[in-house]
Amino acid sequence: MKLTGTILFGVIVALIFGVDSPAKGQPSNIQKKAEAISGDRFAYATFTPRGVRILAAKRPQRAMLLAIDKGLADLFAIARSYGYTAKLRFSDYTVYIGQPDRITSANGSYSPDIAVPAGQYSGSRYDKGGYIYAAGIVISNAGCAFLLPEYSRDFELAAEVVRFEGEHIILFHNDRPKYNATADHSRGGGHPILK
Repeated sequence: MKLTGTILFGVIVALIFGVDSPAKGQPSNIQKKAEAISGDRFAYATFTPRGVRILAAKRPQRAMLLAIDKGLADLFAIARSYGYTAKLRFSDYTVYIGQPDRITSANGSYSPDIAVPAGQYSGSRYDKGGYIYAAGIVISNAGCAFLLPEYSRDFELAAEVVRFEGEHIILFHNDRPKYNATADHSRGGGHPILK
């Protein structure tokens, strides 16, 4: 009888907290990809006021959480104007917040960025020796997950980056031809895609 109670307690704990605790509800392959790109360990988990799952290297400021909600709210409004209906809930999204690899752009303006392999941008003006600086990066279109650097100020810029990264995910789920035409910025074009 004692063993049955222990097993039942274990099942209840697993249901409440999840079995895969390092992933905090996100598939482990997506989290591993985010960690490989950023070099961070996402040990802090929380939600924005509107329900976006946040996994961060350290506790984000409230202003950052509000910026994520604002960026997605702006994105959802423009997506609805296009007649899109898929992935327009805050709870669909997971945002990883890592430490920035730089905080100022080449011209000296505040611009938290993540260094990522140059890939298709190799040899372009963006190539900084095998890597480029990105304001954000989609980790999984299917999982609605993207990675942002941590911001300490200019949260309007953070909201804009959220909107722009989210465009790729919205297009992936609602307009595959437009997604295919705009997913790779090395062929030209940029944000905003949805105007």
